[in-house]
Amino acid sequence: MRVVVAPDSFKGSLSAHDAARALADGWLARRPGDDVRLLPMADGGEGTVDAFAAALPAAERRTVAVPGPDGNTVAAAWLRLPDGTAVLELAQSSGLPLMAAPDPLGAHTYGLGAVAGAALDAGAIRLVVGLGGSASTDGGTGALRALGLRLRDAQGRDLPLGGAALADLAEIDATELLPPPPGGTHLLVDVTAPLTGPAGAAAVYGPQKGAGPDDVTLLDVAMRRFAALTDGDPDQPGAGAAGGTAYGLAALWGARIAPGAPTIAALVGLVDALADADVVLTGEGRFDETSLTGKVVGSLFEQAGRDTLRVGVVAGQVTGPVPGSVSAALSLVELAGSVTAALSDPAMWLFEAGGIMAQRLTR
Repeated sequence: MRVVVAPDSFKGSLSAHDAARALADGWLARRPGDDVRLLPMADGGEGTVDAFAAALPAAERRTVAVPGPDGNTVAAAWLRLPDGTAVLELAQSSGLPLMAAPDPLGAHTYGLGAVAGAALDAGAIRLVVGLGGSASTDGGTGALRALGLRLRDAQGRDLPLGGAALADLAEIDATELLPPPPGGTHLLVDVTAPLTGPAGAAAVYGPQKGAGPDDVTLLDVAMRRFAALTDGDPDQPGAGAAGGTAYGLAALWGARIAPGAPTIAALVGLVDALADADVVLTGEGRFDETSLTGKVVGSLFEQAGRDTLRVGVVAGQVTGPVPGSVSAALSLVELAGSVTAALSDPAMWLFEAGGIMAQRLTR
């Protein structure tokens, strides 16, 4: 059988490449004669830089030290492509796993802006920015402040970093904001959420970053205040990506928002790979109702598009409804017996899952 193994990263546990390797090895242990192709994916979140690097071998990987989402220094990689494009990944500079403990009100995206500044200093003429896995809900204001934006309260004082401070925003000063690169800034997003409201950045994704009900309310008010003082479209699908970072960069830096998963799928040749496959095996850290709204797994379902292709999903946890187009789904937590056990050796459990899927998807 021809098998394509195309998972996203298992956030905070394994890269997409390592997850694909473990699943493939498990499959081949049961069915060594099958033709198994690894195609690690990304959707704008963790693994975006790696996906571009794998598809474009001439890309030059660079690393810069920047403030992380809690202010502690982190090393963030970015890619310089031969045509002068720079590929950035918010998860490496401002991602939730970089935090020792969640800080939903104070975490920020300043590091992302610092990486963008480094790319511009190196001569980048176009930016492609993967947005996903953020620790904050600051509307991208941290990133913009690293690029020269000033935000002040009614007394003319500079606001502290973090989303909560935006509730006191009275003045936006863009006089020292660096201009965007001549080729523009292209944002790859993994969600379709608007900036505010019950389906917005704070309400849907704030709890994943440690926000309680009162925090969510405060952050939503802060995002509404920010939107009221800018000219962007807070209802644009994807504006709420990465805690509203997509909105801020679009409104104040002219960035364009695009769905990350299909963009990267086209880059790595997913459609061609699926054309003659019998089985596609995908996965992610958590499969839930958001998995079908712009993320790798949902995008892959759309790309699969034919009844003769069997689809398997392996996730750390499966908490949402599984579409009828999925032939088999498997939770590592259920397989291992607990979250702790699953996280203790995710590669081993993915190997086991690959073997189980080789049985379930070839019956």
